[in-house]
Amino acid sequence: MADTTRPAIAPADLGFFATLAGRGSLSAAAREMGVSTAAVSKRLAAMEARLGLALVVRTTRRMNLTPEGELLLEHARRILAEVDDLERLLGSGKEQPRGLLRVNATLGFGRSHVGPLISRFARRNPEVQVQLQLSVTPPPLTEDLWDVCIRFGPPPEARVVARLLARNRRLLCASPAYLAAHGEPKTPADLVRHNCIGIRQGDEAYGLWRLTPLRGRGGRAEAVKTRGTLTTNDGEIAVNWALDGHGILMRAEWDVARHLKSGRLVHVLPQYATPDADLYAVYPPRLQLSARVRAFVDFVAAAFG
Repeated sequence: MADTTRPAIAPADLGFFATLAGRGSLSAAAREMGVSTAAVSKRLAAMEARLGLALVVRTTRRMNLTPEGELLLEHARRILAEVDDLERLLGSGKEQPRGLLRVNATLGFGRSHVGPLISRFARRNPEVQVQLQLSVTPPPLTEDLWDVCIRFGPPPEARVVARLLARNRRLLCASPAYLAAHGEPKTPADLVRHNCIGIRQGDEAYGLWRLTPLRGRGGRAEAVKTRGTLTTNDGEIAVNWALDGHGILMRAEWDVARHLKSGRLVHVLPQYATPDADLYAVYPPRLQLSARVRAFVDFVAAAFG
């Protein structure tokens, strides 16, 4: 029977359980807290008794969290991080970034750029626990599932803070072998006769490319409905297909600059511009004064700037 003489979860329990889970064993947690292993075991047992469920599966050498323990840990870390933010807002917090930081980024860019940056950030900020989630498209801005989202293009609404990290052009490109076999388009209308590699990402109309002349014609964009035999939701795969000579690709300069420099890809229709894909860091207004969010966004901005 659960103990009803005190709340099932007391505020102090959150820090205790987060420390316990972070150390991975009762003895390691006891050393961290400066108490005996028996005292830690007794406190954990009291928590489980009040809740009426098991939080930890004990083994001879280590312990594993139950599904309920994982849920408690997730919320405990988030609540503790919010307490840190409150201390910051009240002027009594420490400058040292610490707590849980949840980062979202797109698949390809997150894997190749954001992941390595987080590795460097973590070395400089050992008291910050970073969770990186990669997704095909940016998550809904209304969901409390992330603290900082690294995304291409400004957010569609003003209820979040959006900091420009770096300018980023989209370019049309193809391999020299493809252009030698199929010819190089001279106008946007020529693209309908070419094999164009499709990328299904974000909310943009699939296969609709908008090109604006850099000079003349009043700067009016031309919309071209492209077609092709290859389509993917992974930008890295699409770049590799273009390198293999399968067609013309529209891709961010971040992803193709080195191939253009080496000559493995050729800039197609350079006299036309495509919609920009500037890089932004997006986060909720309530986290503007968070030391860990501010430190991470500043770190990413410096790296990309």
